[in-house]
Amino acid sequence: MFDPAGPVLGIDPGLSRCGYGAVMVTGARAHAVACGVIRTDKDHPLPDRLAELEAELADLVASLRPCAVAVERVLFQANARTAISVGQASGLALAVSSRAGVPVTQYSPNEVKLAVTGDGRAGKRGVQEMVTRMLRLAETPKPPDAADALALALCHVWRDRLGRAITRAETRTTGAPA
Repeated sequence: MFDPAGPVLGIDPGLSRCGYGAVMVTGARAHAVACGVIRTDKDHPLPDRLAELEAELADLVASLRPCAVAVERVLFQANARTAISVGQASGLALAVSSRAGVPVTQYSPNEVKLAVTGDGRAGKRGVQEMVTRMLRLAETPKPPDAADALALALCHVWRDRLGRAITRAETRTTGAPA
């Protein structure tokens, strides 16, 4: 399912709400090709919710055929129950992407905020506003999980471009890639 010309898919993992956002780059401009939230019913048993989320993520990867997937790295949660469910959702996103042969990169929330807003401690509203501006969207993506997923995709796009530019510069300077 890997498509080198496909979009970058960002995933903001969560069991109740798993945000997704896909960004395609054309020339110097990025634009959103998909965004939303996958929801699971809190009243259903955990194994059923995980199976549902896995199936939805697999369908998403199959339909979008991304060139890369960017997943938010789980660092810390004040609530242990939330941390565990976010970790489970993150693991599903990583496994689904890997099984599809799509390269996966994880980014911390601070890395994403810094890449998108210039401030690693920016709030949800600041991220939403910058994503809206950068992608020239008519409306702010809601809920915030969808905006965060688009921010993850944008972070990956910028990091990838920067990495390739550094490699090109090093090649020109030394005659060989670093």
